This record gives sequence, C-alpha cells and structure tokens, in this order.
Amino acid sequence: MYESLKLADEIRLNFTPDGLLLLNITIAFIMFGVALQITPQSLKNLVVKPKATIIGFVSQFILLPGITFLLVMALNSFHLITPGVGLGMLLVASCPGGNVSNFISTYANGNPGLSVGLTALATIAAIFMTPFNFSFYGGMFAAKSPLLIPLEISAFEMFKTVIVLLGIPIAAGMLFAWKLPKITKKIIKPIQNLSVVFFIGMVVIMFANNASYFLNYMFFILILVFLHNVLALSTGFGISSLFRLKRRNRRTIAIETGIQNSGLGLVLIFNPAIFPPELDTGGMAIITAWWGIWHILAGLAIGRIWRTYKYTDEQEAKTI
Repeated sequence: MYESLKLADEIRLNFTPDGLLLLNITIAFIMFGVALQITPQSLKNLVVKPKATIIGFVSQFILLPGITFLLVMALNSFHLITPGVGLGMLLVASCPGGNVSNFISTYANGNPGLSVGLTALATIAAIFMTPFNFSFYGGMFAAKSPLLIPLEISAFEMFKTVIVLLGIPIAAGMLFAWKLPKITKKIIKPIQNLSVVFFIGMVVIMFANNASYFLNYMFFILILVFLHNVLALSTGFGISSLFRLKRRNRRTIAIETGIQNSGLGLVLIFNPAIFPPELDTGGMAIITAWWGIWHILAGLAIGRIWRTYKYTDEQEAKTI
C-alpha cells in the first residue's frame, strides 16, 4: 500500500494557471457568499452565548488538527501513508468549515444560528489559524519522520494567500450585507446554491482532467478520507456531548468540525510560493480534492439520519 501511495506523491496533476485562477475566483465567491450571513446579530450571539461557540471553536481549530496529527503519525509509523498524503490530511484539518455546513446543519435539525456564528468565527479566525496549524503540525511531522520530504512552508506566503482568499471576500461580503440589506436578502440563497454548484463543478473538472490518477489511488484515498472524516465528526460530537450541550448544538458542532473548506486547501497546494513545484504534492492534492466531494456526501447522509431522528423538547430540556 505504501509503495502504491508513494507514486501518488510523485504525480503532477493537470492543473493550468487558468485553472488555478478559476479556483481562486471560485473560493473568493464562496467566501463572499458566506460573509453575507455574518450579521452583527450572529457576531453578538458569539458573545452572549459563548459556551457552545467556544466548544465549537476548540473542536475545529484545536482538537481536530491535534488529533489529525496523532492519526497521521500513527499511520506513518506503520508505513500506511506517505509524506504528501499525511500533509494533505493535516492541511484539510487546518482549514475552516466548508461553505455547505450551514445548509447541512439546518437540514439535520441542528442549530442554524450557532452554525452561522461558528462559520463567521471560523472563517475570520482561519486567516490566522490555518497558516499557524499547518505550519506547526506540518513542521513537527517533517521533523519526526525520516520518510518525509524536506518541508519549508512560508508562513508569510500562506498568510498572504489566506488574506486574499478569505480576508478580502469576507470584508466585501459583510460590507455589502451592511450597506444593501434588502438586496442581500434576495441574493443570499441563490449565491449559496451557486457556491455549492461552482465548488462541485470545480472538483468534477479537476477529477475529469486527472481521472486516471484518481482511479488508480481511489481505494486507498477513499478509506483514508472516510476514516479522517469520521474522526472529525466524532470529535465535534464527542466534545459537545462531554460538555452536555443541547442535541441540536451537538449536531451543529459535529457538522462544523466534519465539513472542511477543502477548496481553500487546493488553492494553497497549487500556490508555488507556498509549495514549490519540486515538492511532491500529488498525494496532498488527491486527498484534499476527494475531501471536497466526500464531505458533502457524508454531510447529506448524516443530515438525513439526524433529520429522521427528532429529539423531543423533554430531551432537550435535560441538556444545556
């Protein structure tokens, strides 16, 4: 398995400069759409009812990257993953929540208000936390494993890229929603739907252009992403259950932790200023791209299950 995956690290995906530009525009559009939901009230809720928000933040930016690091090191010790694959898993864990998490949380009878609040917090915090977590855990992973390629991540370049992809669209979206609230109400749903369509289309095009690579390694990648996603969902649900949050909040935090913005990860991977072309990033790209497909499928599946199981008011009253 290791030798097979090792070849995946060495491949060069067919991704042109035009394709990278399209990917950048898509992510910026998605982040603009997310920012339209970041209202003063949603930010106020983060302060007024901080317990669930703090737990959600810790789950997403503290626990998930840390637990992913332990998983990657364990798999690496048994030669079950390669440098690129492990770094891909760490990168995904360092990204903020995905743009479909609000829809899936609502669909799963979660807490839409908490979902929007966590999305707001995670998206803004990702400007700092994504570069920090990936540099921190990626550096330890490189330092501790003799199998890994030399890794030198420019924190400045990653920070600059995240600012452009997240900071500017978020600021523009919040300003738009503040200045033009009536128009925002009319366009927010269409933009959310288009965001999902654009993101899926982006991944499908990438898959089509590199079909042979994906098909060759799909079995191994599918297992790893499935395992990683189960870990992410379990982390969110587990910590919120430990602190006895309401069931709808447990579902929301699980979804916010298990739905990751893998599109941002792809943009970072294909940025030559962050990952020079001579580095073997094929495994990273395959892991991250498949996450983009899988987390939507997994989110809809678990949303459907939770939608069927409806908790009662009496059950909610027993929790915080």
